Amino acid sequence: MKPADQPAPPWQQARFVAVALIVGALTGVFGGLFHLAIDRIIDWPAWLAGQTEGWRLIAASAVITMAATVFAVFITRRFAPEASGSGVPEIEGAIAGIRHVHWERVLPVKFIAGIAAIGSGLVLGREGPTIHMGGSAALAASEMFRVRDVDRRALLAAGAGAGLACAFNAPMAAVLFVIEETRKQFPYSFRNYMGVFAAAITGTAVTQMISGARPDLPLSAGPTALASLPAFAVLGIILGAVGVLFNRCILAMLDIAAAWQKGAPYVWPALVGLLVGTLLILAPRTVTGGEQVISQIAVLTPSAGVLLMLAVVCYSVGTPGGIFAPILSLAACIGLAFGLLAQMMFPEVLSGIGVTPVSFGIVAMAALFSATVHAPAVGVVLVLELTTAYALVLPMLTACLTASLAAQWLGGRPIYEQMLERALAQAGRVPAKSPDNGPDIGLAADRDRARL
Repeated sequence: MKPADQPAPPWQQARFVAVALIVGALTGVFGGLFHLAIDRIIDWPAWLAGQTEGWRLIAASAVITMAATVFAVFITRRFAPEASGSGVPEIEGAIAGIRHVHWERVLPVKFIAGIAAIGSGLVLGREGPTIHMGGSAALAASEMFRVRDVDRRALLAAGAGAGLACAFNAPMAAVLFVIEETRKQFPYSFRNYMGVFAAAITGTAVTQMISGARPDLPLSAGPTALASLPAFAVLGIILGAVGVLFNRCILAMLDIAAAWQKGAPYVWPALVGLLVGTLLILAPRTVTGGEQVISQIAVLTPSAGVLLMLAVVCYSVGTPGGIFAPILSLAACIGLAFGLLAQMMFPEVLSGIGVTPVSFGIVAMAALFSATVHAPAVGVVLVLELTTAYALVLPMLTACLTASLAAQWLGGRPIYEQMLERALAQAGRVPAKSPDNGPDIGLAADRDRARL
């Protein structure tokens, strides 16, 4: 055995895990406060409705959201342009050593601009900013404790995982996210793996201290019979196609928005803010991150087409914000619609096998996540931790399998991988292609190129 292949001494492992615990705690502080601030601010339309009404209410709401959106875009572009969007591609690139995260400016900008954008009602998720802030907290801790090289990249991944755990109160999904989503970049070793566990634990614990311990989207669903699995497989195929469409729409809208903003940088954010502010009063379930839509899935959901459009448009503005929550909201609507249609067509069959439309809505969240992000294990565990619908494990696995296969057969690729390629192309860097047509940005590839 070569000396480099030998495990690190116990004291080095203990030190690394201790730093990872600190990274998770820092991420939990930022993530918990971020979550709490948005929860307090997001109710401003109800307060506004108590102050005025009619067209004045609609106009005031539109102006407030427009102002908040433009403010978020301004400080992002002025102080930390890399803080726009979810931040997940930036973190993946940093773990691979091909992007640099300026944590000193990303951390405050992501926090402030993210609260302004998501709190204003834009259709954006909280997980992107918390993942980016978690990675930034990891880099801050790395400098404080003088962590370098591969250990620094491992802590970066651990902080990102802790950020996901903070956003959804889902520590196991956070661990799987690092393993599955950053499999090409993460420097895998037992010590680094334990560091991810440590950061997820303290990140979740601190967040729970700040914002409470509970599943974010508790939904009830009973067990389903094995005879229902073909129906969930069909739903997965549909969502595989939707996932490919969603990814292509996101990338196309980013290009359109970039072209618009060359001549008039703030016109597009202002228009989107006006639209979202108006919908906050006229159709509130079509906007915000989507948590209310999912939690009320059994009562009423907006049009899936409206959600798809708004999620794509809002993400293109350039404020901090993620796409996980909009993906889950869109999937819940499609799944519920599929379930209602199936119930109308085969009422006796579905009742006989114990399947309800809500069951399809819950399973759809995992399936669409799998089709867009190409991380099926993360999708299953994330939805289980969010909803506690453990009776639907087998239907979820079935739908995620068919959704992933359908997305791949239709030419779909992981959304964050495509976003990273886009960012590298804009920076004038085009990574080599790996056999699966993705960017060859793994650590092993970096070492191989270094030998040449």
